[in-house]
Amino acid sequence: MLATLIPLFDQKMIVKGYSVFAQRENYFLDPIKSGSARFDAATDIPGITVINSMGLETMVDDREVFVPVSNISIFSDIRSQTDAPKGRMVLLLDHSFKPEEQYVKRIAELKKQGFRFAIKGVPMNEYGDYKPIIDQMDYVCMNHERLNIPMARKLFNTIYPNVKLIAVNVGTQETYEELKETGGFDLYEGEFFRMPVHGTDTELAPLKVTYLELLKIVNNPDFDLTTAADVIGRDPALVIELLKMVNRMTVNSGVNTVRHAAAMLGQKELKKWINTAVTKELCSDKPSEITRVSLLRARFAEELAPVFGKANMSQELFLMGLFSVLDIILDKPMEEALESISISKEIREALVEGKGELYEILNFVKEYENASWQEVSRLMILSNVDMNDVYNIYLGSLSWYRELINL
Repeated sequence: MLATLIPLFDQKMIVKGYSVFAQRENYFLDPIKSGSARFDAATDIPGITVINSMGLETMVDDREVFVPVSNISIFSDIRSQTDAPKGRMVLLLDHSFKPEEQYVKRIAELKKQGFRFAIKGVPMNEYGDYKPIIDQMDYVCMNHERLNIPMARKLFNTIYPNVKLIAVNVGTQETYEELKETGGFDLYEGEFFRMPVHGTDTELAPLKVTYLELLKIVNNPDFDLTTAADVIGRDPALVIELLKMVNRMTVNSGVNTVRHAAAMLGQKELKKWINTAVTKELCSDKPSEITRVSLLRARFAEELAPVFGKANMSQELFLMGLFSVLDIILDKPMEEALESISISKEIREALVEGKGELYEILNFVKEYENASWQEVSRLMILSNVDMNDVYNIYLGSLSWYRELINL
């Protein structure tokens, strides 16, 4: 299976939910089988399998999760498939659900159980025919490119006033601004929003200057532990996090100084912790989605190293993923942002020029994020990578992220 989470944003670019995009098979491996394979385990819902594996805590707070269901799986015992709170799960239907009695009744039954609903792919000229189904929807997803927006807004304000609208396939900042100006949409989804951008202030607060100094120190070969510890000591938040982590390593005695804590971790672990912790702090005034993307990319890329035959480059891949959003964190072009820290030529080449050994995995991670399953499948075949290995690594990365943010 392949699976990823696609964020849904409101008009303030705050993440309000996630859609689970999942695919069971790598259809490139056996295109003849693919037609029949789609009906295997038809009553199972891949999105729920993903949620059960990673836990809803991964999505943070009380955000909703949109899970696609088929016109077969909707008749399964969905309640028995998951312990996730029903009020947070939005079952996503498509155009294959016709406005027929069997579907209308089943949706009503699941609504009584606490599930919420969304539907996508209904042509505007069929909204009237779909009234028995849309009346029960919490959301309707609309492709703005195929829509007369003023007419759609008028229709929903009149006939479906309680239904929230989601604009999908929003690809650019300009389109987003136009849709906001036009009004009528509650949430937005599209490639542009996979990496939210906030603000234009390029001045760094005092603590951020300290963080960048720290990154520069630890990413130099054979850096001095004492120097790093002294810089950490300037920021109480980092000191507290470091001591909390190191104290879990001690059995009979505590840690008395920051230098002592740094020595206990050693160069390799201190470097990794600093790169992770400092990136979290740099993201503190940005949308939480940037933090999530940065940390997940880092872990995902690191863990993919062995399956792509690059086990000896796992540390570089971690940093590459971590710093792949540094331009957004610092509101500067990537080349300029990377001047603030010391990184290897290979990482710079991947992030700035989009080439080199490391870029192969960065490109794969980005395609995976976007649920570009056709391209992901092609890349896995070219690199002789097993789909289930990738899926398990992604779930493991989500678990790592969940534990990290809850420290």
